[in-house]
Amino acid sequence: MSVLVRVVLPAHLRTLARVAGEVKVEVAGPVTLAGVLDALETTYPMLRGTIRDQVTRQRRAFLRFFACEQDLSHDSPDAPLPEAVMAGSEPLLVVGAMAGG
Repeated sequence: MSVLVRVVLPAHLRTLARVAGEVKVEVAGPVTLAGVLDALETTYPMLRGTIRDQVTRQRRAFLRFFACEQDLSHDSPDAPLPEAVMAGSEPLLVVGAMAGG
């Protein structure tokens, strides 16, 4: 069984992937953050290495993940995403974080 998951990317990644607005990716198996990112990188290979490190698979420092008003950035990448994301009623947000003072 596969699920269509809505993903909202930050502007610089939308430009790189040549998409406008949110994208939909098909996730086979458990709907986890890792599964969504795998599907995203398969569908848009130009995004490999931009959201997570290609070797360690760890989230890039200035990107965060949100869904259903929850910060999922520090959750296990293998934890199931919220039911609303799996149902397609809520998107997974990939947000560029800011640093500085």
